[in-house]
Amino acid sequence: MRRMRVLAVGAAALGVVVTAAPPSGADGAPVAGLSYHGVVSMTGGQVDLRLTPRNHGPSAVPEATVRLSWSVAPENGQLLPAGCVRSGPRVMLCRVGALAAGAVGEQIEVRLRLRGAPSEVLVEIGTEWSAGVVDGSRKAGRERVLVLDTGDEYYF
Repeated sequence: MRRMRVLAVGAAALGVVVTAAPPSGADGAPVAGLSYHGVVSMTGGQVDLRLTPRNHGPSAVPEATVRLSWSVAPENGQLLPAGCVRSGPRVMLCRVGALAAGAVGEQIEVRLRLRGAPSEVLVEIGTEWSAGVVDGSRKAGRERVLVLDTGDEYYF
């Protein structure tokens, strides 16, 4: 501790700015904590999902993509929101964009009809890609929401 104090005082006397290195993961990659909060409801097989991405830091994320997986496939031929594409029969990817540490991203709104008007659907939400920034927790940024076809809103 005494050595650290002497180094800091010596650096300050020389006019050198001492900063801590940004936190990094085991492989040296920057670390950030992405999460998604929002609401989802379903009526007559029509799903309305709104989610807002957040970066709890400590590092910025230069670009990110969120993955939405549905237990029941959406009907084909639907217009998807800007920045969203289907990557499989039951999977969509939506662009989150860049997020500074501590920042809240723009809300993503998805409205789609599911095949066969099911009585329930399980939607899984999680980060698909984050430009090499790692998350310290495997469970962070992952949500699973069971939505019943009642029109009720389910918050996550």
